Amino acid sequence: MRFAIATLGCKVNQYDSAMIESRLRARGLERCAFDQRADVFIVNTCAVTDRADAESLRLARRARRLNPRARVVLTGCLAQASPQLLDRSPAVDAVVGLGRPGDLERAVLGDPAARVSVANLRKEKAAIELGTVTLDGHTRAFLKLQEGCDQFCSFCIVPFSRGRSRSVAPRRVIDALDRLHDEGFKEVVLTGVHLGGYGRDLDPPITLEALLEMIGERCAIPRIRLSSLDPEELSDRIIELAASDRKFCPHFHLPLQSGADETLLRMRRRYSTAHFRDRVERLLAALPDVAIGTDLIAGFPDESAAAFESYFRFVEELPLAYFHVFPYSKRAGTTAAKLDHHLDPAEIKRRAALLRRLGEAKRRAFAGRFVGAVLPTLIEETVGDGLLRGTSRNYLRVLTNGAPHMTNQEVLVKVERLAGEGAELVGSLCSMGSGNRAPA
Repeated sequence: MRFAIATLGCKVNQYDSAMIESRLRARGLERCAFDQRADVFIVNTCAVTDRADAESLRLARRARRLNPRARVVLTGCLAQASPQLLDRSPAVDAVVGLGRPGDLERAVLGDPAARVSVANLRKEKAAIELGTVTLDGHTRAFLKLQEGCDQFCSFCIVPFSRGRSRSVAPRRVIDALDRLHDEGFKEVVLTGVHLGGYGRDLDPPITLEALLEMIGERCAIPRIRLSSLDPEELSDRIIELAASDRKFCPHFHLPLQSGADETLLRMRRRYSTAHFRDRVERLLAALPDVAIGTDLIAGFPDESAAAFESYFRFVEELPLAYFHVFPYSKRAGTTAAKLDHHLDPAEIKRRAALLRRLGEAKRRAFAGRFVGAVLPTLIEETVGDGLLRGTSRNYLRVLTNGAPHMTNQEVLVKVERLAGEGAELVGSLCSMGSGNRAPA
């Protein structure tokens, strides 16, 4: 049997798809591209926006056209949050929620009893499947330490689709990192749905700071990167660890969501713009070359023109490296869906476009700071004859000369220019220890 997987949404979904692939390969199935004639098509859905809903069903219909006799199985966040919506589609054979790998395998293999299999994850404490995951095109490994969320921000469906927060015990995390080191990985990204909530559910409880201290002391992998932390969960201790131990990459993703305090209150976020600015300033004081990224929502209900102008000015003034911008999308079951004064879709689109243009300018300006510097770069892929592409410790894409055997090695690259209109840096290999080496 041949199977194909299409993945929508975040890195956590990509991690889950890689785990699905691993389980199916162990059963003797062969993966192929989603545009080929597979026996089984799996769509790992996202529930963050209504656009993601539509794309999930579009992919199911596309799979049905590619092979009318194939099984089409939908899983992921939308399958968990809205199984009835997906089950109504004639293109869909089975809907399997999150945390049910056995049911997913049975659905893939054609068990008619596995038509719809979804449990209430707010009541379950399903174990987290832990394994080695390398996403396509990367030599970095991703390790999911935590699943679910208990924050209940007013706009977000994730606590319902992903369930309660649950963590991997520290011993299992360290053991997994040791295995990744033995397999030759030079960088591991620590990820989770709500990474800052790590360890609160364990007995005894443990903090993310304590886990990072253990990793700093015991892990031999030279580059550890954190995925995303809510601003109020970026503690001074985490900043100190990143500044004192070069193992931790100078790259932090802090979802802001809005730059207006009144909007943050309606979003049920747990910080103010002043606190966010303080975290950014403390990071820059400790790590001058740090890359700080963020998530922004455009057009939240009752976001006035004046509030958006204040929001825009706030993010314009911050020394951020990049933005991920999301037009506000009403999610059934969330508090925000019940709010008054939802904005016109055209106005939401306009505000999102303004933020995206600002974000691209920020991305290019941040990358441009490193022209002339020497960046330690982990080579990830060969992109042409004698050309390599990799990622710096502070999350910059770098193109350089070199041989294919340098893949999965960290090399020093002397940056010479920005490529075209984008934010990719172009440089040349230099001898270890030469040049004005940037700490990033």
